[in-house]
Formats: sequence, C-alpha cells, structure tokens
Amino acid sequence: MKITENIEVCDCVHTHKNIKKRAISDDNTLYALADLFKVFGDPTRIRILYALSAQELCVCDIASVLDMTQSAISHQLRILKQMKLVKFRREGKTVYYSLADSHVETILNQGLDHVLE
Repeated sequence: MKITENIEVCDCVHTHKNIKKRAISDDNTLYALADLFKVFGDPTRIRILYALSAQELCVCDIASVLDMTQSAISHQLRILKQMKLVKFRREGKTVYYSLADSHVETILNQGLDHVLE
C-alpha cells in the first residue's frame, strides 16, 4: 500500500469477486438518514437530548440545566420534534419533553461510546 495525503490506498486497481454490495436504494430514505445525522451535528441539541435521556423536562428546566435561554431551547426543541427525536406531553400549562423512543438513547450512547474509545 502507498500513502496519499495520509490516506492508505491500494497499489493496484481491481475489485474482488465476492464483495457484497450494500446501498440504500431509495433516495428519500438516504436523505432522511443524512438529515437525521445532521441534527446530531449540533452540540446544543446533543446536550438537550442527553439531559432528556435522564428524565423528562420542561423548557424552563432544560434552560436551567444547560444555562441557556428558554428561547434558544425552544428553537432547538422545534428541530428535534420535527425530526421525531423528542415527544411532549402537556400537564396544565406546562409542557414536558422526553426522548421519542429508545432508539434516540441508543444513538446517543453508542456515539458517546465511540468517541470515548
């Protein structure tokens, strides 16, 4: 192997006969998955999701925990809600947010495990 710009590449050009082709054939699914990972690309949204992985919280509580304004939290929650990563329930005048399902916590935990390796 030779190294090109610190990336190892093969010295020859060929394909192996027994390779398995694996691709997402539906463009809508592909773009939806890319959009999902974009949402995880924002540190504030990660902090919100991580806080919600411990317990459900209202906007005031999230703002307090993260030392941010309620407006900033609401903006990020809107994005997380649109991507179906958080859900909410209303109790009187208070709205409580929580993770949408166990998949969200799994993504967070596996990502954290990966960066801590």
